Amino acid sequence: MTDLFSAGNTGNIELRNRIFMAPLTRSRAHDETDVPSDMAVTYYEQRASSGLIISEATQINKQGKGYIKTPGIYSKDQVDKWREITDAVHAKGGKIVLQLWHVGRISHTHFQPDGDAPLAPSAIKPDVDVFFDDKKQPASEPRAMTTEDIAQTVEDYGKAAKNAYDAGFDGIEIHSANGYLLDQFLRDSTNKRDDEYGGSLENRMRILNEVVDAVLETWDSSRVGVRLSPTGNFNDIGDSDPLKTFTYIIDSLNRYNLAYLHMVERFPGMPTDNKDLKIQETLRDVWNGFYIANGDYDYLTAKTAVESGYADAITFGRLYIANPDLVERFEVGATFNEPDQDTFYGGDKEGYIDYPFMDDK
Repeated sequence: MTDLFSAGNTGNIELRNRIFMAPLTRSRAHDETDVPSDMAVTYYEQRASSGLIISEATQINKQGKGYIKTPGIYSKDQVDKWREITDAVHAKGGKIVLQLWHVGRISHTHFQPDGDAPLAPSAIKPDVDVFFDDKKQPASEPRAMTTEDIAQTVEDYGKAAKNAYDAGFDGIEIHSANGYLLDQFLRDSTNKRDDEYGGSLENRMRILNEVVDAVLETWDSSRVGVRLSPTGNFNDIGDSDPLKTFTYIIDSLNRYNLAYLHMVERFPGMPTDNKDLKIQETLRDVWNGFYIANGDYDYLTAKTAVESGYADAITFGRLYIANPDLVERFEVGATFNEPDQDTFYGGDKEGYIDYPFMDDK
């Protein structure tokens, strides 16, 4: 029987266990250059016993930024620092993939080159705040992308994927969830285009297909995953018929024989109604490959999900923030460090690389 501690493979990525580290924005990169900090090397190395580390969301270009101190993968300095991180993880026997990110309309002119408007499928301002200058600010009015903008963005995804290969990652995760750019194209609440990138499901998915194709110019499909959040409404996102929309999307992704599908099923502390649960169960059956579940799982619910065959692995977020040795704690039934929410986003080493291991107590 497969359980949380079973070895295996997701595509061609070998796994020591099914306890994965979720992508976690921590806002510790250098804000001017988007280069990961020296502390990030320690942070990821500490968590290398995870079956697979999925890196924090990492912007593919300067336009893709919407949060302070988030890293990029579009410059040589960024690639060099990420190489230090992957080397450190590999030296501990771990595996790590890079999550490629573009925030789309969840941004502000403050973050954009030359103070330009953020890019989006359609010029629809999100009802969200962004943070900079030590305070929250409403997101800026976005500009609808031209077909030339889309083509350049797809090309930048391809370049970022190549940079990730050069940085020594074991694979790529394409972030198409949580109301960011690719998710904005998929949903009919944020995509009102009347060209080949809007309207029908085929058209709304076109950019995701093009991004996958661009990534596959460098990576074998067995090392590429996609993240989706069909029932999520984070970042003012929604769809009139998520079951229909994501049945089409997931079924279409099946043809790529990807390493995995990473599904955001719920957000911690947010209620999930029976309708959403039914949609998730239905969509799970549409996917033919390795399935990673995410969303407020604890040890017992994760154990049940994997042993029942519902999921092939589980990603943990807050537990991994506070417990770098989460796998070992699960193995022996140890208590957990409590996460300090005040240090989740930004700061120094406190709440980042100073959480104690079991042996430190």
